[in-house]
Formats: sequence, C-alpha cells, structure tokens
Amino acid sequence: MTTGSKRSDARDLALAALGQAVYLLDRGLAPSQKIRAFRTAIDTVSALTADEILDRVNNHSLTDLPSIGPSTAKVITAAVLGEPNDYLEDLDRSTRQVATVGTSLREALRGDLHCHTTWSDGGATILDMATAAISLGHDYIAITDHSPRLTIAHGLSPERLSNQLDDIAVLNNELAPFRILTGAEVDILIDGSLDLPEEILARLDIVVASVHSKLSMPEVEMTRRLVLAAASPHVDILGHCTGRKIMGTGRAPSRFDPDLVFAACTQFGTAIEVNCRPERQDPPVELLEQAVDWGCLLSIYTDAHAPGQLEWQPSGCDKVAGLGVETDRVINTWTADELRSWTTSRLVGS
Repeated sequence: MTTGSKRSDARDLALAALGQAVYLLDRGLAPSQKIRAFRTAIDTVSALTADEILDRVNNHSLTDLPSIGPSTAKVITAAVLGEPNDYLEDLDRSTRQVATVGTSLREALRGDLHCHTTWSDGGATILDMATAAISLGHDYIAITDHSPRLTIAHGLSPERLSNQLDDIAVLNNELAPFRILTGAEVDILIDGSLDLPEEILARLDIVVASVHSKLSMPEVEMTRRLVLAAASPHVDILGHCTGRKIMGTGRAPSRFDPDLVFAACTQFGTAIEVNCRPERQDPPVELLEQAVDWGCLLSIYTDAHAPGQLEWQPSGCDKVAGLGVETDRVINTWTADELRSWTTSRLVGS
C-alpha cells in the first residue's frame, strides 16, 4: 500500500532523479540525443501530478507516454519506489574523474575560469552553473560566454553582454560570499585583434581569448596572431591554444612557434589555459611542458557547457602536477579578490 508521503513526493523524486541523470550524462559527454531524451522526460514529468506519476509507476505504464523510454522509466521507477537506482549508479561510476598525482592541486583550486551558459551555447543558466560550482566547493566561477564573431554559438553582442553583467550583479548579491566573475571568451581575429570593443572588455573580471576560425592558417601568421592577442592588456588567458580535437573525427592542431607565443605570454603576464574538456585536452603535454619552462602562468579549467562538466578539472591537475608546477602559478588557486587585483593591475600597467 502506498503511503501518503510517498504519493505526494513522487513527482519531486522523479524530477530529481531525471535531473541527476542529465548531470551525469553531461559529465560523461554523452551523445546529445541521449541527454535530450532525459530533458524531454523532465518536461513530461513536470506536467504530471504526483498521483499520475505514482499510478503509472505502479501500473508499469510510464512508457505509454510518448517521451518516456525504457531508460527514463527505469530511473523514474527506482526513484519513486525508493529502490536502488542502477542506471544512475552505473553512470556515476563510469563518468567520475578522480585526480591522482594532482590531488593536492585539485584541492587547492578555488574555482573555474572558463564556463558557458544558455546565453551562448551552454546548456544551463548562470544560476545552475553557479549552484553546481558551489556544490563542488568552489569559491567562484567565471562566466565566459562566446563573443559576437562566433555566430554559430550565439555569441554575445556588446549590448547582450552588458545585460548579462547586470544579471550577474543581481545573482552575486543573492549568492554571496560565492562570487560569479564576469567574463567572455573573445575571438582572436585573423589580424590578432579581438571581436569586442575595449570599453566592454575593460568592464570584465576575466577575459579568455581563443582562435575559432582559420585554424589551419600558415605557422608564421598564426604565431603573429597569437602573440598579438597575448600582448593585449585586456587578455588574461590564452584559450585552447592549438584548437585541436582528439575525439570523433578529430581536428589537427594549429601550427605556431610555441617559443615565441609562450615568451610573449610570459612577457605580458598572460596565462595559458589548461583545457580539460575530454575532446580538447589542450595544450598537449609536450606544449604544456614548454609553457611551464617559459614560466607561464596557468589556469586549469573545464570549458564547461553544462553543470556536470565542472567536474573535469582532475585531468588538468594531474598533467600540471606531473610537471612539478608550483601551486601559486595556477591562477585559479588564487582568491577572487587576488584574481581581480591581478587583471586590474594588468590594465593599469598597460
């Protein structure tokens, strides 16, 4: 016999389990269609009452609903009946990343400095990303949605970015002492300039500059492009420097003179991104070692487009720790105030 509390809780239990499945599927970089199936199931369950959900669980009729398949039905049923949720447990086991040699460095990280939201091509709101960061023990997160040049990713115009800054200010008041740092991932144009005006860049806490077009341009031209970006006082971090992709069909890395680029980063105080996305892992270890030898500052972050992807930092921590890098050379081991002082001083010093 079903208790009253179980009946009234059925909807909340189902939604929480489906939400956890989406989180873990994102963490495992699952195919988009699988994630979409669980998101659609969430929409369907949201439109049902607790009684309707429980009745369908007891009658084994969840899959009669057009958007509920065997996997989503299994997750809902286990959650509502309080049974072991094998699907979620298997997902958690198979997608969890754990640092090894980089354990201490991972514990020293205070936040993530490269994240995307539904403002551009991410799959979650700013609040969702911040809430996930808080649950991981972060002190801050930087929202670095794409800039206007990357139209395929719904890049932000100066006007939209300004509106986002207003929204972040409101959220910071609500979430304090946690801090949402303002930022952008700006495109490095072919001539080495940036695709946002200096006035808006000067308002941001963190600016990541990346190449997203003409990645196969000649080595000399790409070197010049990256050096000019690194020399900009507005650029705090040089993003995924080779642009490579190592999963699926893959993408060859861009060719540039690493000594010239990393020397410029050292001279101008621009950090090198250690991108932890599974399909990027950029820069590769041999280039990361060169950046370390040049004395570059580093930032270990996820380039997350969903909350579950914020858990990807261990792979970068292992690589950086394996090269014997001092913890304080990793800028996201610094406090939010220290980071903001650093970026401000770089502008003043220009």
